[in-house]
Amino acid sequence: MSRQYEMIFILRPDLSEEQVNQAVTKYQEFLTENNATDLQTKIWGKRRLAYPIQKKVDGIYVQFNYQADGSQIAPLERMMRLGEDVLRYLTIKLDDVSSETSEEEEQPQEEEQPQAAEPEPVASEA
Repeated sequence: MSRQYEMIFILRPDLSEEQVNQAVTKYQEFLTENNATDLQTKIWGKRRLAYPIQKKVDGIYVQFNYQADGSQIAPLERMMRLGEDVLRYLTIKLDDVSSETSEEEEQPQEEEQPQAAEPEPVASEA
């Protein structure tokens, strides 16, 4: 069963544009060889990190969106962990939009009816 995934990884800031393209191409080819489809790549460029990673304050952000069965994730993350170019990576399984809308259609929404306010008991003076 194919699911939608999003992966964001941060490359070292000292890489040249050619080295960045080589790294991105390497990971794209790995995904396509392992039956990932609908691969979309966005290179965000060099950005400031929230906190230093390996004594670096900047990083080159790259985002992949793709559909796959999930068997590609562990080997791809292993490649990134063992390589020296990637500082951090994160893969997220996205919710299937079509299943969310069908679930909403199946469950009718109940309208809330205003409840009558109950009168508070009055304390009698004795």
